[in-house]
Amino acid sequence: MSRIEGCFSRLADDGRKALVTYIVAGDPSIEKTIDIMHAMVANGVSMIELGMPFTDPEAEGPVIQLSQERALVNGVTLQDVLSVVAGFREQDDETPIVLMGYVNPVEHMGYDAFASAAADAGVDGTIIVNLPPEEGELLDQSLIAAGIDPVYLLAPTTTEARARMIFSRARGFAYYVSLKGTTGASTLNVSEVGARLEVLRPLGDLPIAVGFGIKNGKSAREVADAGADGVVIGAAVVGLIESCQNEPDRITDVVGGFIREVREALDG
Repeated sequence: MSRIEGCFSRLADDGRKALVTYIVAGDPSIEKTIDIMHAMVANGVSMIELGMPFTDPEAEGPVIQLSQERALVNGVTLQDVLSVVAGFREQDDETPIVLMGYVNPVEHMGYDAFASAAADAGVDGTIIVNLPPEEGELLDQSLIAAGIDPVYLLAPTTTEARARMIFSRARGFAYYVSLKGTTGASTLNVSEVGARLEVLRPLGDLPIAVGFGIKNGKSAREVADAGADGVVIGAAVVGLIESCQNEPDRITDVVGGFIREVREALDG
């Protein structure tokens, strides 16, 4: 059983929901990223999505775009992202880590080389935003051979036939993008999310995590109550990191306090 499967299984046995958080590797620094990851886990995060900085992100709103730009200014490369994972693994061998980003730097490294290096670092899954499953078979083969779960996205516009195909291709969990827009948008409609989850749930047997538009404990609990197996919070956390750019020593306390509030709301 993979770390991702084990995480969702343990939470389900306890009647709890997964809290998944996204941050960008290298913002504000490689070292501080590792500190933030440990602080998030200590305050209740179940799984971490680690952003791979990229010059032309397509799905990110302004908050995460700026975070990726700061990381790129710091010179962060894909190899640096993997070093963050390896550094985190020196103290934490349980929390799943999913790399989220775009296929371009992965192609530059090469699929087999990337999968091997990611597995060696301790990566558990990938979400490649601009690689649809229709075009992802070669990368999937490399990832699965290395023991890494390819995670795919479901959208409000995904047809039932395509959802079945996505469930058949994905491993670990499926990521439902809760709205038509970019990360950090404020138009989350929980009733629509619940209705879509009711449609999607019978089409596959993977856990479903819901992201985009979840900003705090209240919205996280509402989405969990609507039927999600987990909730993903990204822009809200990245925004807190940005707010502490001039006081980096405060970041872990500020982010940790926010995560604790969300976790308490989810556990309700």
